[in-house]
Amino acid sequence: MTVTRVAACHAAPVFLSARKTTDKAIKLIHEAARNKAQLVVFPETFIPAFPVWSALRAPTENHDLFQGMATESIYADGEEINAIRAAAQATKTLVSVGISEKSRFSTATLYNSNLLIDRTGAVLTHHRKLMPTFFEKLTWSPGDGHGLRVSQTAHGNIGNLICGENTNPLARYSLMAQAEQIHISTWPAIWPTRVPSESAGTAANYDNVAANRTRAAAHCFEAKCFGVLCAGFLDNEAIGTITSGAANEDSVRGALEGSPRGASMFLDPTGALHPAYTLSNAGEQQDKEFLQHEEGIIYADLDLERCVEGKQYHDVVGGYQRLDVFQLQVNRTRSDPVIFRDEAVEKRENELAMKVDE
Repeated sequence: MTVTRVAACHAAPVFLSARKTTDKAIKLIHEAARNKAQLVVFPETFIPAFPVWSALRAPTENHDLFQGMATESIYADGEEINAIRAAAQATKTLVSVGISEKSRFSTATLYNSNLLIDRTGAVLTHHRKLMPTFFEKLTWSPGDGHGLRVSQTAHGNIGNLICGENTNPLARYSLMAQAEQIHISTWPAIWPTRVPSESAGTAANYDNVAANRTRAAAHCFEAKCFGVLCAGFLDNEAIGTITSGAANEDSVRGALEGSPRGASMFLDPTGALHPAYTLSNAGEQQDKEFLQHEEGIIYADLDLERCVEGKQYHDVVGGYQRLDVFQLQVNRTRSDPVIFRDEAVEKRENELAMKVDE
């Protein structure tokens, strides 16, 4: 079997609640598994939220929101992820989930992270976003190259980049060079760059659908892989929380309600839109190009054999590359703030070294 059924969960978190959002994720995993999905994908930092307030409110207004974000962010080896791992194992599905990750070495260092979990419950890839984009730097620290890995699974070779990383050609190339067949790109519900005005409407703002699809399509065409774009959904609970307490509540609400919404969709190895569909509780299929203005799960059946033909024309990591001219080096070491050496261990190492010298 070369066909993989993928479920992209176009869903809103239970805003700033790690536990409730985890419970929602588990329900969606079981729903997708009942519909025979083999890979279930969640948006960028689905647990516990995306900090869009930093785009619209002054930093001096956001201390309480950051406090809530730090409190509700989760450990990559914590109870919430353990529950999702158990759900993946119980349903025999692969799960890709975006989280705001809490570090073990600080009370408030956070990372924008993504975990790929195998159908056995094992964590295959733990990626931290290399560089938070624009206002995201007010919440997250830069990650490292440790997670620039393509996982070989029973349902394809799967890689992931988070939002703006899909604009980084070197990060993308590092995944292409690992025989990537399914590329997951995760996105927020909105990404406002301007407050919409009555005269300009949304035209002057950032078009999530066009921008995200352009980047993902370029990668699919170059890598000859399938693309899974999974964006979050902005619900009224999030709008109310972000708006409350802002110096200019009307302006913030207008930006939240008027900014273009992200969309969840699938692309084929030529970069073209791939057929997708939703499924009702009764199993009725409805064809959809993408999900944007409503919550739900969108599905696609990806035939991985289609990743082969295009390589005849442009295999940019093989026959269509000049390896004698270009060379890319990727540091996949996990970055830690400090390395402690135990005195007893160091003494023992020195003793062994002396014996070798003798």
